[in-house]
Amino acid sequence: MRYFAVIPFFFILIYKPLSAQQLVQSDYPAYIKAYKSIAIREMSLYKIPASITLSQAIIESGCGKSVLAINSLNHFGIKCQKEWTGATFYYDDDKPKECFRKYDNVDESYRDHSKFLTTRARYASLFTLQITDYKGWATGLKQAGYATNPDYANILINMIEKYELYLLDDTSVKAETDFAEDLQKEVFFKADSLKFEKDKTADGNNARILFRKQYKMPDSSKFKYAYTSDLGRKVYQNYDVPFIFAQQGDTWFTIAKEFKIYGFQIYRQNDLLKSDSITLGQILYLEPKKKKNADKTHKVIKQESLYSISQEKCIRLKRLLKYNNLQPGMEPKPGTELKLSR
Repeated sequence: MRYFAVIPFFFILIYKPLSAQQLVQSDYPAYIKAYKSIAIREMSLYKIPASITLSQAIIESGCGKSVLAINSLNHFGIKCQKEWTGATFYYDDDKPKECFRKYDNVDESYRDHSKFLTTRARYASLFTLQITDYKGWATGLKQAGYATNPDYANILINMIEKYELYLLDDTSVKAETDFAEDLQKEVFFKADSLKFEKDKTADGNNARILFRKQYKMPDSSKFKYAYTSDLGRKVYQNYDVPFIFAQQGDTWFTIAKEFKIYGFQIYRQNDLLKSDSITLGQILYLEPKKKKNADKTHKVIKQESLYSISQEKCIRLKRLLKYNNLQPGMEPKPGTELKLSR
């Protein structure tokens, strides 16, 4: 295996000497969608976490766009070494004209990576770890000399957490379909001919439709206490659905880890997107909201929005829109009586 220095992919090209072109944000989910099934298969056969396999492949191959990946279908940068008898590809790397393994297809590259890790003694200790312990695997790979970059483990971990690749390691939950759909696109309401408020990103581009507004956070005394998490956070109930109040430093990942669920479950169950920021004190349900509310109706008051009502009444936003014949972007005036069921 080639020893390489890894440079954080967020700032410059991944493996600049091997990269054929500048990567764009969409390259990452596209690559994961294309090869996640192979990584999962290799995990089932060789007990290497799919998250580790995918994150290493992304880094080494530049999402399949590196010179080495394009010309030899080598997605892990494995050099020829003495035992290799297959096709070869010569490329200037640490030294001029170094010999790399060349494959007939990417599938072969993934299989060779699995065999590489399982047949070398220095990686043996990794296979005593839990398949879901991606942090242990990332740290162990660095300690075993897989890469020379001192930050290699953190680069793998950040990649895995940024794209929630850890979901693929948990074979006890059948989450691959939800993961793939959520990764490939974030669902926004369509504007059609309505007039919507717009929210621009920091660089002024990619304006998207707002279907939430700032609202006054509800008082915890209004809700029934349910239990306390292992980390000491109080969990409440609203219409029998457990929820928390967001705290400083919360992310989708940290909340998911605390309550042993998936990040996408939290933001989807709260009518949010992965890209949304978490507001201190907001309600975040740990289970799906209701399709209707037993109160039947609700009179809108100042500072309320459809989103804040959907949270406080524990009713799905799309249902609230449907029951009141509203389109995304429409906000009822104070005094309006909303239907909470049909």
